[in-house]
Amino acid sequence: MEFQDVVRRRKMVRSFEDRAVSRELVEKLLANAQKAPSAGFSQAYAFLVFDGRDEVERFWSAADPERKGWRPKWPDIYNAPVVIVPCSEKDVALDRYARPDKGWTDRSESHWPVPYWDVDTAMATMLILLTAVDLGLGAIFFGLFHTKEIKEAFGIPERVTPLGAIAVGHPKPNDRPSPSIKTVGRRPAQQVVHRGHWGTRAG
Repeated sequence: MEFQDVVRRRKMVRSFEDRAVSRELVEKLLANAQKAPSAGFSQAYAFLVFDGRDEVERFWSAADPERKGWRPKWPDIYNAPVVIVPCSEKDVALDRYARPDKGWTDRSESHWPVPYWDVDTAMATMLILLTAVDLGLGAIFFGLFHTKEIKEAFGIPERVTPLGAIAVGHPKPNDRPSPSIKTVGRRPAQQVVHRGHWGTRAG
């Protein structure tokens, strides 16, 4: 698939068919995620993978035990046979930048204007979403609201941060787009692109 087609077709899929995704495709998703750029090539990201009905059910039992919130509106999201939890590992980045080639030897977070370990993990997440489209799959990234329970249930270390989760599977043909698209609409370039100075719009 051409890259522009991948970008054009990318959307958050909320309805999945109840069928497995091959291990080969799952490994391609993870391999591409590891090609994400990262500060100092620190690669301060990790992925907790739930593959197959039983493992995914374990994930949902911790992440959404009462099936409340928005997900009951799209019950077929629970059919997704794979869930990937992208996690940022701050200590990996701090350790990398304490090495002699980076100009400072302490691990202070004050050196960082933004938490690049989270930024890098988000980039890896986007690669998973794009790869899913390229492989003919569907995917959705969503937030986690029971982070403490998830970390306890699956042994995630204290200083590792789950940024959310990605459900992956075969999309149903009748998957509906998010109603937010109609409610909010896509912001035009004139509102989001500033040329050389904030407030200078595209001509």
